[in-house]
Amino acid sequence: MAMQIGSGDGDDEQLNSTINTTPLVDIMLVLLIIFIITSPVVLQLAKVQLPAEKNDPYNPDAKNIIITVNKDGDIFWRGFRTPVASEDELFEKMKVESVKVPQPEVHIRGDQNARYEAIGKTMLTVQRAGIQKVGFVLEPPAKN
Repeated sequence: MAMQIGSGDGDDEQLNSTINTTPLVDIMLVLLIIFIITSPVVLQLAKVQLPAEKNDPYNPDAKNIIITVNKDGDIFWRGFRTPVASEDELFEKMKVESVKVPQPEVHIRGDQNARYEAIGKTMLTVQRAGIQKVGFVLEPPAKN
């Protein structure tokens, strides 16, 4: 490979001072292919054992407290037919239950047409009273 600077006859032609980007593009494509091939090996996720799904059948226990919220937002204590008068009354009842040892679990049975606001306020009241375990009772899907 020789480089000719001038023709020697006095005609000075201008030198080409641009950078040839073809080798740069070739190197970048080779690097891109290497990264694509090696990235799945490098990016493997850490090995963890995820918990298995389990659906325990509902077994009502006499120690557990069942609170029912109907579609109108009325709160029923332990399944009685008369609703709790207010959230303050529910709070007072839950404060009495929260100091028991062992502390009972609270299971909220909410109507599927109930507003989330009523369920959320009930759950907040129960947690404010100091109950540690709050859960929801759901209807299992029908088996085909």
